[in-house]
Amino acid sequence: MTSFGDAVKLFFQNYANFTGRASRSMYWWVMLFNFIVGCACVVIGWIFSSDTFGDILSGLYSLAVLVPSLAISVRRMHDIGKGGGWIFISLIPIVGTIWFIVLCLTDSQQGDNRFGPMPVANGNNGGNNFGGGNYGGNNYKTV
Repeated sequence: MTSFGDAVKLFFQNYANFTGRASRSMYWWVMLFNFIVGCACVVIGWIFSSDTFGDILSGLYSLAVLVPSLAISVRRMHDIGKGGGWIFISLIPIVGTIWFIVLCLTDSQQGDNRFGPMPVANGNNGGNNFGGGNYGGNNYKTV
């Protein structure tokens, strides 16, 4: 399982990388991080007694992570053996969003698939638990 810090670090290092695979833990750690930062923006707005400041701060952060959020979502779909276009299922009101969440909760497709090797999740690789894929660096080990 990918650690929280590693997942966030890789999220920003792979800013616009739509190739390869992202493990379930990596995806959900990043979603937790984005939720926490969004809440912090709102709290900062409250501290300065300005909802507008908090909204602007939150909006700027959301804009800054739009591309990497799309990229990690596409890589998550790749990890379960689906094409990246499946992220658009969430545009269907209610049912599409639920379906996308279920897809993101689905366990990784075992072994290599057409999008690359399976991310390592067994912890037996010297602490590097997010391997596989074409991430543009040498920080990854494959099974």
